[in-house]
Amino acid sequence: MDRLIIFDTTLRDGEQSPGASMTREEKLRIAKQLERLRVDVIEAGFAASSNGDFEAVRSIANSIKDSTVCSLARANDKDIGRAAEALAGCENRRIHTFIATSPLHMEKKLRMSPEQVHEQARLAVRFARQFTDNIEFSPEDGYRSEPDFLCRVLETVIAEGATTINIPDTVGYAVPELYGEFIANLRRRIPNSDKAIWSVHCHNDLGMAVANSLAGVKIGGARQVECTVNGLGERAGNCSLEEVVMAVKTRRDYFALEVGVDTGHLVPASKLVSGITGFVVQPNKAVVGANAFAHASGIHQDGVLKARDTYEIMRAEDVGWVANKIVLGKLSGRNAFKQRVQELGIPVESESEMNAAFAKFKELADRKAEIFDEDIQSLFSDEAVTPHSEYFRLVSLAQHSETGERPHARIVFVIGDREVTAESDGNGPVDASLRAIEGEVKSGSELLLYSVNAITTGTESQGEVTVRLGRAGRIVNGVGADPDIVAASAKAYLSALNKLYTTTERLNPQTSMTP
Repeated sequence: MDRLIIFDTTLRDGEQSPGASMTREEKLRIAKQLERLRVDVIEAGFAASSNGDFEAVRSIANSIKDSTVCSLARANDKDIGRAAEALAGCENRRIHTFIATSPLHMEKKLRMSPEQVHEQARLAVRFARQFTDNIEFSPEDGYRSEPDFLCRVLETVIAEGATTINIPDTVGYAVPELYGEFIANLRRRIPNSDKAIWSVHCHNDLGMAVANSLAGVKIGGARQVECTVNGLGERAGNCSLEEVVMAVKTRRDYFALEVGVDTGHLVPASKLVSGITGFVVQPNKAVVGANAFAHASGIHQDGVLKARDTYEIMRAEDVGWVANKIVLGKLSGRNAFKQRVQELGIPVESESEMNAAFAKFKELADRKAEIFDEDIQSLFSDEAVTPHSEYFRLVSLAQHSETGERPHARIVFVIGDREVTAESDGNGPVDASLRAIEGEVKSGSELLLYSVNAITTGTESQGEVTVRLGRAGRIVNGVGADPDIVAASAKAYLSALNKLYTTTERLNPQTSMTP
């Protein structure tokens, strides 16, 4: 069988989601999980966009051994040189250069003629070849480009040494059959098309990113898919890595392709990305959603009990879900906790991180009789395991809510090295708590999103709260978990403030649309 290359761009294109910016340490942590997942290519960032992203790409390039590390670069010598410098410590490296080729982008954004774009693409690939033989070229907004012009550009860059040709549906305009035929037509018309691997990069604006990508593979003959964990990305997101991988693995009879991804790490990767970015995975999300393998219908339940394949086309354990849900309690020791963390595939970078999570586990176990795997995973999403970011930290909270009376909250929290107490009324206990915090901090931020998700089932379940704050054009997400929803809300708000005020640079370098 042919092999399908999985190109993950969570750390580059996924980070373009408003509020999904990450620190260098967070990007490195995700990159190591992607390496465990055995993705073929990790696009670590856009090295030329900022010093922070340069350092993140370099850190990942120096740490990752089993995957190819890639940096994005515009089609100019400065960007490409910067990418090459960041990737210098990596044996398996790729430079991914791009320039827009659609009439709309060339005229309105680049203000360049087609001839100028053609020449710049040629020179960019030629220059990149000085640093590595592994060169990817993307014609931005490729799907809306004129086929004749696009064929000319792509033939030229392949002749200059581009080894991967990516056809982006940058704005999510494509539909599957037409997109697949578009790529097939390019490959038929370009004389040297067989000298490069063809790739697809689809956005999800019409909800068809995965379908378009698979059509590009099946109809168009592409052998690389560019995707992100959880489908993370700007606007409606990107093609979802877990959905593409499981579609190809589950329907091998149709696609006849091999994928090297270790699918047992899909759920841990999903939870790690969700925890770091603050983008909650919807319960009915394919493969990694909480309800992906749940059955409520009596007919379905009866069928699954008799034979799982009556209603399940995949096994939950094959993608990282575990059957043993209740394993630990307040009498469990550190070794049992550490073993369960390892079984869940949660990446732990240091003993101090493990110790911090175990302390939180014991605190939770005193309040909650049964500790579920999802509870353990949430501990590693908690800002408490990354002390460097805890400029704001919750100490205690008291609130009073009674029918017919205006709710009131009193909250004690840490700002830097001092402890403060704040009080406020509100429309509800959550509103009162967040007003109390804001009244003391005076961040001037706008609350853009507040959402609550139950981590597990039952009335003892922890609530996971996501808060999105915006200020002066900057958007950050914060996540907090606690059996008390009001406390979880306060933690989430403080988590978002930590990101808003942190001195650690959060990387969100893409200031213009990229493939």
